[in-house]
Amino acid sequence: MAHKAKLAIIGAGTAGLTALKEARRHTDDVILINNGPYGTTCARVGCMPSKALLAAAHGYHRRGFLAEAGIRGTEGLSADIPSLMEHVRELRDRFVAGPTRLARSLGERSLRGRPRFLDANTLAVGDERVEADAIVIATGSRPVMPAPWRDLGHRVLTTDDFFEQPDLGHRVAVVGLGAIGAELGQGLGQLGLEVHGYTRSVFVGGLSDPAVNEALIAGLERSMSVTTGADVALEAGDGDTVRVLANGDSREVDWVLAALGRRPNIDGLGLEALDVPLDDHGMPQFDPLTLRLGELPVYIAGDVNAAQPLMHEAADEGRIAAYHALNPDAGCVGRRTPLAIVFSEPQAARVGLGYAQLPAERFVTGDADFSGQGRAVMMGRNAGRLRVYADRHDGRLLGAEMAIPDGEHVAHLLAWAVEQRLSVDDALQMPFYHPVIEEGVRSALHAARRSVETARPALELPLCDTPAAWALGGEDPA
Repeated sequence: MAHKAKLAIIGAGTAGLTALKEARRHTDDVILINNGPYGTTCARVGCMPSKALLAAAHGYHRRGFLAEAGIRGTEGLSADIPSLMEHVRELRDRFVAGPTRLARSLGERSLRGRPRFLDANTLAVGDERVEADAIVIATGSRPVMPAPWRDLGHRVLTTDDFFEQPDLGHRVAVVGLGAIGAELGQGLGQLGLEVHGYTRSVFVGGLSDPAVNEALIAGLERSMSVTTGADVALEAGDGDTVRVLANGDSREVDWVLAALGRRPNIDGLGLEALDVPLDDHGMPQFDPLTLRLGELPVYIAGDVNAAQPLMHEAADEGRIAAYHALNPDAGCVGRRTPLAIVFSEPQAARVGLGYAQLPAERFVTGDADFSGQGRAVMMGRNAGRLRVYADRHDGRLLGAEMAIPDGEHVAHLLAWAVEQRLSVDDALQMPFYHPVIEEGVRSALHAARRSVETARPALELPLCDTPAAWALGGEDPA
């Protein structure tokens, strides 16, 4: 049987479903092909269930602060891990339901099966054929698992199976301390498990600023051990345990969480039939702006292209790919300011250009230490570091890295400032309340401003010729 469509989308994850939404703004002549579970990686095994677990873990960890503040009875609290895991799954299932309904709403235009390219306009799906004017590859990714580790069976988990566990052994090694490893490692430690974290890099949580990285490691080490620069090997231990070998040390644990990153799902797609260059990993070359493979009517979006494996980036790429697939002669679509957040305590984030990406000798740094920041002290969360980066010549904000309380909110404010091309002076004209975490942002901006060559004099109030909207009515709403 042959199916024909203007657009075929391979994959029903974030990028694929967002491509579907964008495509349906232009046409209903779309076919969705999916092989595997419906629902996004984020909702099923990523950001949503992990944040459900972290909400409970961070809250439970606060019992020490509450006791110090005079709240009695906190010593009677305990973590019921089986009940918590069931709670996480219940929330997970709620978040998965929406994307699943959207995919299935296509009826006969939603195909199940593993597709394979026959040429740039034709896919084989089992015994069926799909002919499309354009095709979007949005097949997502899967966790990396070294082959020898698979032989250890249920003792080595990835996020694909972690959330299905009815209970968790007490001693755990987390190998890989990117976003997911740092978050879950700390969360499990806060719940009372004995956690040992390992990473080959000297950096954790996707950071690149040494000072901010040091602050995040200090935060993690309150709940777990952290070993950086580690080459890790695993072998069967005594009984049902796992022996972790790293940098000459050996440790027995009950299980291991492998958080080594994710691998694009390009196997079996038949990309060799497209006659485009493939790298050593079988990944095709593509235009980073349009996501198009050469001059072919084929686009690649989301985690599968391994460019920026974050949900909001995958969603944007789904829109971009579908838009260009249906409007191939249109100008390129702009990308938003990069933003990445780790929901640890303190929360880590990277905005715009990270430290390692900054142009040499063209930037200045503004630093704020949160160990004595007023609002953070009141909450018993006074730890961390914020570093903002600005152009040395004109003061335009370039980016930031942070490991601070409520970093998710500060990161958004700074991302918006970078997106609007604000300078340090522009940002300092914005209102800051007292006492709030954002006052730490002002401290960092002041520190950066002192090194900017074209900084204005000290007055940082807006000028009268640009009144705020509330002032047009003649009254201050306060």
